[in-house]
Amino acid sequence: MLQRQQGSGSAVQHGYRSDIDGLRAVAVLSVVIFHAFPTWLPGGLVGVDIFFVISGYLISGHILQQLHDDRFSIFDFYSRRIRRIFPALIAVLLFCLCVGWIALSAADNRELGEHVAGGAGFVANLLFWFEIGSQKDGGISNPLLHLWSLGVEEQFYIVWPLAAWIAWRRGMNVIKTIAVVALVSMIANLVIVYLDRTTAFYLPITRFWELLAGAALAELERSRGNLSKPAANAAAISGIVLLVLSFALIREKQAFPGIIAAAPVLGAVLVIAAGKTAFLKQAIFSNPIAIAVGLISYPLYLWHWPLLSFGYIVEKDTPALSVRIGLLAAGFALAALTYLLIEKPIRFGRFRKSAVAVPLFAVMMAIGVAGYWVAERDGLPGSSVRRDMAQIGPVLQKDGRHATRDGSPL
Repeated sequence: MLQRQQGSGSAVQHGYRSDIDGLRAVAVLSVVIFHAFPTWLPGGLVGVDIFFVISGYLISGHILQQLHDDRFSIFDFYSRRIRRIFPALIAVLLFCLCVGWIALSAADNRELGEHVAGGAGFVANLLFWFEIGSQKDGGISNPLLHLWSLGVEEQFYIVWPLAAWIAWRRGMNVIKTIAVVALVSMIANLVIVYLDRTTAFYLPITRFWELLAGAALAELERSRGNLSKPAANAAAISGIVLLVLSFALIREKQAFPGIIAAAPVLGAVLVIAAGKTAFLKQAIFSNPIAIAVGLISYPLYLWHWPLLSFGYIVEKDTPALSVRIGLLAAGFALAALTYLLIEKPIRFGRFRKSAVAVPLFAVMMAIGVAGYWVAERDGLPGSSVRRDMAQIGPVLQKDGRHATRDGSPL
């Protein structure tokens, strides 16, 4: 059974929020459907923006509460992040290295090695940004393209905890500090998306305001309490409407993130602010299926794209509907197994100690070195599948699911 452990990262100030696991489910399913069946949910790409808000709310809420209680520790923070992020990511990176050894040509395997190294170092977004417009801009043929979002998130958490600690120690108003930094990030977003929307898509500075929106909500709740019941019901309805409109109306070829990203971000903020008992939230976000999917949302996000990508590589074209459904079913199975056999024992079991962060960090760095080694060699032996990029390129351009030379993201 998938059971949520009390005391996890989701228990910020007010105990476990089942509705946030449900919101995670909405976010991850929107991304998965968009990647596998883009015409079914054209705005599904905003699921990543919802994830950013959730992350900012939960993790910043934990940081700010600990600062208020005078028990914040940078070492403990990064130890928790490593236990949360590294185990599932290590499994997926190892899987990709193994499949690359079996299935890819020497040139493609070298490229995969670069991306494994970038993913292990949490700079995938910057790496893919540098590759835009080059022959390495493989899009759907890049099994680790989805790690751009993890790069953005972890780059935020390299800067934000220390910045929050400094602001707190100097007696600065936390909400005003968050508002100023978020405003700078939003202005950078609006300027850069006008100049080059692909650059705006990948750079961390254009995304930080989304995580800070969640952080601002966490601090407001900590300092001022929750919404009244009528206000919570209004927030829930408004938030759901904004999310539905975002899924229905936003398209990847628009100037995104840009100002239109404010719709899913505000929608996610309102849904979270409504609390777990607001009108409609129990049925939509707190039902057992939504909670179960939410619990495996992180490993599901990690697994689904490599499986779809390798499917495209092997087929040299869009796989049949039945194949894509089968790949997603495999992704769900792998996500559940990863959660039950890898994540839970490390995060909640007898291994839940700060000391486990050190070997996890060492393993991740070893994978990064292995990826760099593969990238610098002529590729590992055993390559069997040869991709004709001249043939596959037009198909992928037509599908529009990756960053192309005209600046369309994903």
